[in-house]
Amino acid sequence: MELSTAFSVGRTPPCEPPAIVARVVVKPSAPAAVPTFGTTADCPTILAALAMMHCTRTSRRRRVRGLCMSRIRLSVGSDNLPDGNLGGLIDGKAIAADVRQEVAEQVKQLSAERGVTPGLAVVLVGDRPDSAVYVRNKTVAAKEVGISILDYSFPATVSEAELLKCIEELNGNSAIHGILVQLPLPVGFDERIVLAAIDVRKDVDGLSTLNLGSLAKPGDSPLAVPCTPAGCMELLRRSGVDVAGKECVVLGRSGIVGMPMALLLLEANATVTMCHSRTQDIASVCKRADIVVAAVGKPRFVKGDWLKLGCVVLDVGINRVEDTTRKSGYRLVGDVDFESARGKASLITPVPGGVGPMTIAMLLHNTVRLANAASSVKQRS
Repeated sequence: MELSTAFSVGRTPPCEPPAIVARVVVKPSAPAAVPTFGTTADCPTILAALAMMHCTRTSRRRRVRGLCMSRIRLSVGSDNLPDGNLGGLIDGKAIAADVRQEVAEQVKQLSAERGVTPGLAVVLVGDRPDSAVYVRNKTVAAKEVGISILDYSFPATVSEAELLKCIEELNGNSAIHGILVQLPLPVGFDERIVLAAIDVRKDVDGLSTLNLGSLAKPGDSPLAVPCTPAGCMELLRRSGVDVAGKECVVLGRSGIVGMPMALLLLEANATVTMCHSRTQDIASVCKRADIVVAAVGKPRFVKGDWLKLGCVVLDVGINRVEDTTRKSGYRLVGDVDFESARGKASLITPVPGGVGPMTIAMLLHNTVRLANAASSVKQRS
């Protein structure tokens, strides 16, 4: 089988990825044993593979693959999808890599044009192993894109007054543009007081009252959007899922994920239902959804038979479950029963490798955004 390709890249508004038009020509003399691709989820892979014939550099290959993915519009929520259109994976690792590359380019541009290096302060309190891993991953990712890092690690015995003093000093440090306090904090700390102490201009997690309020107010724009919900929206956008007019169900109502996720979906013109611990018959609510976002913190909570055929599933959960076959003694699973859900969803995020990498990528994005805003104010003054 001989394939030829033609790609044209056009200019589009900044909020949209460049459009790609692909033409695939199959020669009539192709042998009978032709590979087949059974799902629409394979289409981005096919286009990307063809585009890579013309790309020799790794960065160009990654960019073209991302562009192919972004311009394919999937029809979600159809009740008449054949089985071959189910079970596509949203590759959070690959999409996060694209976002990090874009952030690295923005860091270089900010440094060249304004002499500013974005700075991020990460504050860890206590010795929770999972929190330490998250902080280490964030720190490594920030350094890789050129963001300056300040790490602060306190024992669980530190007083709240000492922690607040540290935050106050960081608020006054002009080289720091984003402040991240790793949650959860140990028992005895009031997270609301600690988070409120962060200057909103440095609220890199987007969790301040002002940022969340701005997100909820039509026509307003927060300085930073909470990282995980922002990452979920980016996964949908770059996977070609148009949420406008779709029925979306968000499981969980936390201020970190559930509530801002619902607000972002509303802003994108979706019809949103939120489910929580008092919701009656969650399964029947989920069956109406074209898009399901699970963020309840319960392993394999959402079952495949709860889902509408052809829906899109974003699994935010990260849970440890016992697994004696592994050296660690456990494995990570999401809030969705992946195997049964994959048989119903057109697209689904795996755990790990789905939403998690995007949370870190959007943290870096927010840091650069705050640095850009701070330097713009400084230039005007």
